[in-house]
Parts: sequence; structure tokens; C-alpha cells
Amino acid sequence: MLPHKVKKAVTDNPKKLANLIDLVNLPSTLREFVGQSQISRLGCFMRVWSYIKTNNLQDPNNKNVVNCDEKLKSILLGKPQVDLAELPSLIKLHFPKEPK
Repeated sequence: MLPHKVKKAVTDNPKKLANLIDLVNLPSTLREFVGQSQISRLGCFMRVWSYIKTNNLQDPNNKNVVNCDEKLKSILLGKPQVDLAELPSLIKLHFPKEPK
């Protein structure tokens, strides 16, 4: 069962949810990182987050900052550190824009 806030967001704007869960053909850099040719934006974010946690890339002094290794830098515009708040927007750059 979805929480009330999430359920309201989905019913108010179903296209927003569709953009998160639709499968998309990935560009080569992201394809190499994820290991699949198609994935949803949400699935991609979950893979990146799992990679960060598995490789202990969060800064031990500030858990809101990710210290990027070479593999992660390849998909995050070469940044050495990324704030967790900007992570979704950096991942979104790899996905094609939806026509309005």
C-alpha cells in the first residue's frame, strides 16, 4: 500500500510516474555502468545508489556527499564529489527529454 502523499502525487500527475518507470535505451556510458541496454530512470538511480553503498563512497564525515571513483565519475560529468540532492538531476541528464 502506498503512503497517502505518494498516492496523491501519482493520481494527480500519472505522467510523472510514467517518466520514472518507463524503459529507455541508454547511452553507452550509462549502459556500461548499469550493465543493461534498457532501464527505467528509477531503476538506474537505484543501481547507482546500490553502487555507492556497496563501494562505501559516501563521505564518512558528511553522509550527504558522495566521493566519486573513476567509474562513477564517468556518468556524473567527471565531478570528484556530488551532493546527494543533485544526484537525481545528474542521472536524469542521460535520459532523453519527453515531448510535451
